[in-house]
Amino acid sequence: MKAPFEGISLENKKNLFTLFSVHVYTFNENEDLLSIIKDDDVICIIDTGNAIITRTNYDGSRSIIEELNKDSIFGTRISSLNSNEFQIIAKESTTIIVINYDTLINSNNLKYEYYNKFLQNIFCIVNELSQSKNERIRILTKKSIRNKLLEYFKIEQNKQHTKKIIIPYTFTELADYLSIDRSAMTRELKYMKEENFIQVKGKIITILF
Repeated sequence: MKAPFEGISLENKKNLFTLFSVHVYTFNENEDLLSIIKDDDVICIIDTGNAIITRTNYDGSRSIIEELNKDSIFGTRISSLNSNEFQIIAKESTTIIVINYDTLINSNNLKYEYYNKFLQNIFCIVNELSQSKNERIRILTKKSIRNKLLEYFKIEQNKQHTKKIIIPYTFTELADYLSIDRSAMTRELKYMKEENFIQVKGKIITILF
């Protein structure tokens, strides 16, 4: 995943902060980041920490829409976050950089090489986000719990370039991400272990096929 400030010196990163009049906010574990940005037209960058975008479904269950790690971007122009169904929950102490969209898209800034580099990075990240959303659609279109798990493992294997993949979620969060029941998922993982499809050790899944 490309980083927003990749190829930009520390000095020019500071210049960008001045150019954009950025705001920086820090959230504690389990705080909702969306409270800061919900009604504003902004783009946000995770500077430190980790968070998840969740959606509360009609039956009260929760789905994980996206995981946000360092250098992840989100905002009103990138994700549909204006509904009360959504939350962005910090999984640990998390700091975000907030940029107003109007200051970001300003033709007067095109004279700065570091500004153009930053925009290139942002466009690349948005493209990667689009690919990630397509991957999740592939998972969710699978009918059975097993096929959803297998599709997810296949995607992670390709990303991590190994059959010994590290799950970036707790198993409860993984069930939320796959939109399946946690107990049913646990049973299916048990069957897959017994049938020698996988090995499970903590959050490490080894694919045996």
